[in-house]
Amino acid sequence: MTSVATDTLTADRAAGTIAALEREIGKVIVGQHLLIRRMLTGLFAAIPFAASKGRARVGCGHLLLEGVPGVAKTLTATTLAQAISARFQRIQLTPDLLPADILGTRIYDAKSATFRIEQGPVFTNILLADEINRATPKTQSALLEAMQERQVTLADTTFPLEDPFWVLATQNPVEQEGVYTLPEAQLDRFSMMLRVGYPSHDEEVGMLQVRLAETVLEHRVSPEDVNVLREYIRATVYVDDKILDYIVRLGRATRWPDEAGRGDLKELLQLGTSPRSYQHVLALARVTAFMHGRAWVLPDDVKEIFCDTARHRIARTVRAQAENVSADEILSELLRAVPIP
Repeated sequence: MTSVATDTLTADRAAGTIAALEREIGKVIVGQHLLIRRMLTGLFAAIPFAASKGRARVGCGHLLLEGVPGVAKTLTATTLAQAISARFQRIQLTPDLLPADILGTRIYDAKSATFRIEQGPVFTNILLADEINRATPKTQSALLEAMQERQVTLADTTFPLEDPFWVLATQNPVEQEGVYTLPEAQLDRFSMMLRVGYPSHDEEVGMLQVRLAETVLEHRVSPEDVNVLREYIRATVYVDDKILDYIVRLGRATRWPDEAGRGDLKELLQLGTSPRSYQHVLALARVTAFMHGRAWVLPDDVKEIFCDTARHRIARTVRAQAENVSADEILSELLRAVPIP
């Protein structure tokens, strides 16, 4: 593994490093190319999350992976963690899990007659929250502060989390018993919700041909390199004011579709995207443009990631659910209705 130095970093070298990381993951994951590309987009996105020491701080875009069991959601996450030699923790969420099992707790030390803090698995670089919708709302809420502020409060002490800190959560959309729907406040903290489907026939054949036991993953980047690449992309990719206006018009169309000339969709939408989502779309569009080999953002970059950033943030009405109109169908109609700059 070669370190990425800030003073010698160029666009070609940064793109080559990301491409090498993508190829390394491909040694284990056959197919799922879009999933891998979107995960890398979230990893290198500079999402503003808090103001500290006189300046705004940025971090990775958390991802929610939705798909049936066995489509490599967890394997992709663990493979990516190994490829960037990051600290990795996995939590298997169940209904009996408590917030202290994620965050940590105070433990009484009989020798010193004092309490000490035992930190939980959230203190890591990459946290995989497997089957997050199986945990109770009380346990789900334990991640809210960590995901947004990148800190954890235990008792009367606040602990900052490492940078990068990245949450990857999975959920199974099929099972309806013993699951708890994530509240809108938590869904809004995920930059993207990615639908993970089945591979093609040829990809499934290729999957059987891979000798996983003989596959050796190389560490392509370090956690520090992730921060360097993230800042480089944020600083070098240009975004015109017309693109900013386009992002806002798309977001407002999810709240008031009549502004985009689609008043008929108003009866299908109960809740639109938040202003916070604009920052996520902007950061993700920057990385998307960079991964396409450009130093400027086009409307196509925004359109490419808009559904992934908005499908979990909008709430459909009872009518939309009764008529089986999906969130993606509504968003696709709005993308066609909102004029591009």
